[in-house]
Amino acid sequence: MEDDAPVIYGLEFQARALTPQTAETDAVRFLVGTQSLKYDNQIHIIDFDDENNIINKNVLLHQVGEIWHMSTSPTDKGVLATCYNKTSDSKVLTCAAIWRMPKELESGSQESTDDSSSNPQTLELLCHLDNTTYGNMSCIKTTNVPVENASIYAVLTKLPLLMFLSSSTTLKGKGQLKFTSGCWSPHHNCTQLATANDTAIRGWDTRTTCQVYCIENAHGQLVRDLDFNPNKQYYLASCGDDCKVKFWDTRNVHEPVKTLEEHSHWVWSVRYNHSHDQLVLTASSDSRVILSNMVSISSEPFGHLVDDDDLSDHEDNHNEDKKEPLQDSIIATYEEHEDSVYAVEWSSADPWLFASLSYDGRLVINRVPRALKYSILL
Repeated sequence: MEDDAPVIYGLEFQARALTPQTAETDAVRFLVGTQSLKYDNQIHIIDFDDENNIINKNVLLHQVGEIWHMSTSPTDKGVLATCYNKTSDSKVLTCAAIWRMPKELESGSQESTDDSSSNPQTLELLCHLDNTTYGNMSCIKTTNVPVENASIYAVLTKLPLLMFLSSSTTLKGKGQLKFTSGCWSPHHNCTQLATANDTAIRGWDTRTTCQVYCIENAHGQLVRDLDFNPNKQYYLASCGDDCKVKFWDTRNVHEPVKTLEEHSHWVWSVRYNHSHDQLVLTASSDSRVILSNMVSISSEPFGHLVDDDDLSDHEDNHNEDKKEPLQDSIIATYEEHEDSVYAVEWSSADPWLFASLSYDGRLVINRVPRALKYSILL
């Protein structure tokens, strides 16, 4: 099999929740949450053997309801959070909880057990986030990086309320006053968070729970997802139902610094590569995943620069003409899915590998093309 060939894993259930195991940096591992109204829902732990192109799976039981969103702790391999639906008195409630997986499954590179599907293991409930006070939960966002050896959780609700640990703040204004997505900034010691509600994007300071910026009408329709550039502290990517992906400098929010219009339907997910921020993934209900090279607004717009002291005179003269900014481009369009692609995530262990998930339960693992990988490294 060619190195760049995709690897496909099919679940027996519909699914839309996907997350890497953030604290696992030695092995490629993703978690997938199912959405089933007829059967008990599950979390599939997917371990990918990159050398042999083999997927190993283990299954955890998630009996409390169908999973809409998942996140994992950046410091503890065994801890994860889910947002899920359950029915109570003929009403559908969206709840949230924090769990611990069995100790033997915490680390990556696990082999599949023969009865993992027929006899899934159970999760240990650590904390149930009560929705009687704050209403239905949209998602739980953990910090992307450890903060003083702890994880900080932000809970976004379907009411105009945002909770940080023991404090909260209320969203005020016109329009659809409920949060749809959010993202922690990995900068500023993780004291800033961006949220999306309706067509607006807002920045918050967790120290004061005050709004620090607002991008009104960031998209023509609902904003679906956000992600911060890991290397440029003020840069933020967004996507939405207007089929667009936009890049913002939060110091000047009057207009985006760049806009992509490559998708033909709603864009559900946007993700910066954690190591090479010019690489940006997007997933859409047009059934496609697109990998873009946004080098002009990256931390290395001229490519990898070599120190002048390391160049010989001949190399120095040869490179004088190569100081022009590199051009943005679409690297690849991945079309292995046949249904809406709701999530795409980079591996936390391998910066050249990513996974995407469509509603029919198809998980596809792909790699950055080797030619681009070597051009970035060399």
